[in-house]
Amino acid sequence: MVLPFLKLGTLVLKTLSKPIAGRLKKEAGLHPRFRQLIVSMAQANHRLTTTMQRRIYGHATDVEIRPLNEEKAVQAAVDLIGELFVFSVAGVALIFEVQRSSRSEAKKEELRKQEMEGLRLRDEQLAGEVECLKQKLEEIEQLARARGLAGVFNLRQAPAEDSKSGKKLA
Repeated sequence: MVLPFLKLGTLVLKTLSKPIAGRLKKEAGLHPRFRQLIVSMAQANHRLTTTMQRRIYGHATDVEIRPLNEEKAVQAAVDLIGELFVFSVAGVALIFEVQRSSRSEAKKEELRKQEMEGLRLRDEQLAGEVECLKQKLEEIEQLARARGLAGVFNLRQAPAEDSKSGKKLA
């Protein structure tokens, strides 16, 4: 019953994070100090990705990489921030779901252990009862032999012999 609501809540959280990320992107470009920080972050990201692409394609990496203009840098940085926000919300939701599932599995395992312990105790109890019944049967057999009833009731039968051939029958 709770599981569908948790899944639905996680989906709603992911859906709501996208407009929040959009708002964050819009506000990030307007604040002057933050704008300068994200411009430098975007320029560093641009240099890193350009260098990696040049290495992958086998081009020279010792050339000067032109920096992005300020508007492109701001746009690239706020896009990166928005994507990181959505990704982090999804990551937190995933971690929450894994932990919830892990707790559920631990409860199930504990119930299985308790059930196995109950079965083991029941098995030991039944084994004790079987042993007790074997002892009682042995006592009854000894009493019957002692009273001479072994020939009449023949509690432990020896293999019967065929009278014509003298062979034992099974």
